[in-house]
Amino acid sequence: MLAEEEEAAFVRALPEAVQRLTDSDPVLAGVIERVGACTLVPEWRRSPYESLVRAVAHQQLQGKAAQAILGRFLALFDAPFPTPADILGLAEDDLRAVGFSRAKVAAIRDIAAHAEQGLVPDRGAALLLDDAILIERLVAIRGVGAWTVQMLLIFTLGRLDVLPADDFGVRTGVRKTYGLDVQPTRANVLDLGARWQPYRSIASWYLWRAAAFGRERTAADIPTP
Repeated sequence: MLAEEEEAAFVRALPEAVQRLTDSDPVLAGVIERVGACTLVPEWRRSPYESLVRAVAHQQLQGKAAQAILGRFLALFDAPFPTPADILGLAEDDLRAVGFSRAKVAAIRDIAAHAEQGLVPDRGAALLLDDAILIERLVAIRGVGAWTVQMLLIFTLGRLDVLPADDFGVRTGVRKTYGLDVQPTRANVLDLGARWQPYRSIASWYLWRAAAFGRERTAADIPTP
């Protein structure tokens, strides 16, 4: 029931978010008009633990390669997705054999260890924690940085006011949208993003779309949840 309630609240908020962004930023409004309705659909039934494992599996890999490795990884287990105990019960060589680097094996095992200890909250517990606390808690895990947690906040938890100011796609979207000669800095994006509150996640979604203007858009233009 929890996932259904989250999804319903998110869907109700989208029209207001798009209207607020249109009213508060005439420049971004042009992107919104060109792109149309926001079709962001978070993974409502995915746990933070699963999202972190998937995110690390995808790091520094193209989509097809990451999916192939992830498929071999999931084939090691009987369940749709392994529990933390399942992962910790496998030998490192078994995880390496599916195509993970030693660094990724260490990161995935560390995510599993933190989840088993309760330091990675389940979905219900995550609802009670604000963004800053979740970021602070989860970046303590090997291989998990602030960007990875921000993607979890947007694409798994459906948080509406997250601005990944270091994201290359967001920065490129800002450069193209506002006609800048050079790529904006993190500080530039944060300063500009003040006008998008409390819907900076939705603004980011439009900026990822804007980053692809002038060329054929691919699935890589919007981060994988």
